[in-house]
Amino acid sequence: MAGVVALLYAAYLALRVIRSPSGNDKMREISAAIQEGANAFLMRQYKTLIPIVIVLVLLIGFLIGVPTALAFIAGVLSSAIAGYVGMQVSVRANVRVAEAAKNGMKGALKVAFSGGTVTGMALVGLGLIGVSLLYVYFGTLAPLVGYGFGASLISLFARVGGGIYTKAADVGADLVGKVEKGIPEDDPRNPAVIADNVGDNVGDCAGMAADVFESFVVTIIAAMLLVVAMGGGGNFLQVPLVIAALGVVSSIVGSFAVSVGKDNKIMPAFYKGIIVSAAVMLVLSFLYLNFAAGLMIPAMPLFATVIMGVVVTLLMFLITEYYTSTEYKPVQDVANAAKTGAGTNIISGLAVGMESTLLPVLVIIAAIIVSFIATTGYAPMSGLFGIALAAAAMLSLSGIVISVDSYGPITDNAGGIAEMSGLPEKVRKVTDALDAVGNTTKATTKGYAIGGAALGAIALFVAYADATGLTSINLLSPAVVIGLFIGALLPYIFSSLLMLAVGRAAFEIVEEVRRQFREIKGLMEGTGRADYARCVDISTKTALHELALPGAIAVLTPLIVGLVLGPAGLGGLLAGVIASGLMLGLTMCTSGAAWDNAKKYIEQGHLGGKGSDTHKAAVVGDTVGDPLKDTAGPALNALIKVVNTISLVFAAFILAHHLSIF
Repeated sequence: MAGVVALLYAAYLALRVIRSPSGNDKMREISAAIQEGANAFLMRQYKTLIPIVIVLVLLIGFLIGVPTALAFIAGVLSSAIAGYVGMQVSVRANVRVAEAAKNGMKGALKVAFSGGTVTGMALVGLGLIGVSLLYVYFGTLAPLVGYGFGASLISLFARVGGGIYTKAADVGADLVGKVEKGIPEDDPRNPAVIADNVGDNVGDCAGMAADVFESFVVTIIAAMLLVVAMGGGGNFLQVPLVIAALGVVSSIVGSFAVSVGKDNKIMPAFYKGIIVSAAVMLVLSFLYLNFAAGLMIPAMPLFATVIMGVVVTLLMFLITEYYTSTEYKPVQDVANAAKTGAGTNIISGLAVGMESTLLPVLVIIAAIIVSFIATTGYAPMSGLFGIALAAAAMLSLSGIVISVDSYGPITDNAGGIAEMSGLPEKVRKVTDALDAVGNTTKATTKGYAIGGAALGAIALFVAYADATGLTSINLLSPAVVIGLFIGALLPYIFSSLLMLAVGRAAFEIVEEVRRQFREIKGLMEGTGRADYARCVDISTKTALHELALPGAIAVLTPLIVGLVLGPAGLGGLLAGVIASGLMLGLTMCTSGAAWDNAKKYIEQGHLGGKGSDTHKAAVVGDTVGDPLKDTAGPALNALIKVVNTISLVFAAFILAHHLSIF
């Protein structure tokens, strides 16, 4: 029921967005070009994945069982639909936000946030309905692991493909447009500008939606699996699902609280919505656990884990904002470092990214400690279930979090449309303010997604250990040590492939943009017309070509390690990939966002402003950070969970057929 309510609310908001005024013919023409490019990429991406999905369906059906294969198909479809629906609204909301900006901040924010909320509500609605219906249909939890794996697979490819696309176009547009030609961002003379705007949607909207959808469902499933592993059932088994449903209801309530006051400050409006959602979530969870759950154990230990999940959500937002917002010292320090050139700017940004791992990790450690201690000793609970429930509580607020995140690409596109269609300066000031906050919200939600991935992966890891009979991981075992090193290595190799892919794709875009400026008469003067479609086509082809190898490594590595080194060796790999992936993901996402907002801080008029040597140095740092924060960093969330879910899916097969070389 909560899932259905979420989908109905998403449908209502989508209709409200579509019925908003869409501007003049020029604005609609630009928006249509973005829609066309985004649809073409997503359809070609899904077609590319069909053979891979068919192979995996046959493999799972033959080795594991038909129910798990059917659930896998359902997971693939649910994740793909969640991303597709969100993107369809996003590419239609952008022009309407630009039009609403003519009348001021309040109306523009309302349209942008409504568009983002469609993605958030579609995601959690489909997730709840999928998990609930499959459990009712199969009557057992085992096949639901296939649902989680299907969602993980789409998440991986959406993150990888969308991330390569968006950053190839962005880097190509910036290097030639801003650095070489000295023209503004989103200038219609830049041939890569439409591809850049398309990338915002396929990477930051569809990619992020698939990513968090997968975290949302696999964490619920892992928590339910732990209940069964502890010998629980009945009402106890429903607790993770109900907590997730209450989070969805709370997110809907919180979305009504998002509005700007007389000061027109946007970030406080979002915090108001998140805080209201968190407060409602805690009240509803307290009432449910104490009066409606029907559990024969004390309710307060469980409620303590829910509190920890909600607190982690809030703290991840605050910590990431501190390290990535133009209002705070870290970003200002990175901007100041650009005064002496790009080298010092890059050094400073890397240092900020590395430092930013400390507080999130301490928050996650505190959540693990409190959740474990609170739930230890209450049969059929265990401390490990407490950790899983904290993760489920954290991800239950995905609806409001993704609403805030998906607002970002919509406002980014709105600014581009305003610039390209020649709207008055006062309109661009509104869209610039919206976009500046959008950069911060995209950064903060990436921190949330990485933290959720880590906590969710711990729950999956425990479920894997139960499925294979592991009670401990012996670091004196050669198989475990080898697995640990391979697991720690995997995020680095994976990230390297993605960074190189962005570099190759960006090279092609740069060469194409240079060619057009060189060969199209009057392009720089504004009398010639750029061939936008050519850059869109290059980004699409390159992204889809480059996603195959990273995807294959993510899927095949745990299977090979498990079959060669056994369950314990694979356990070592899972531990390594969780720890290494968390640190590297946090570093890359924060560094990239810090470089981006350092550039924007300078563009606001500080340290010489646009066109200065300091600004040019900051643009180089931002270019380095683009593939870190929008391709490799976020894709590590998907890598962590794909490796864990595929290990859980094939756990029984690995246990029965592994080699014994140690």
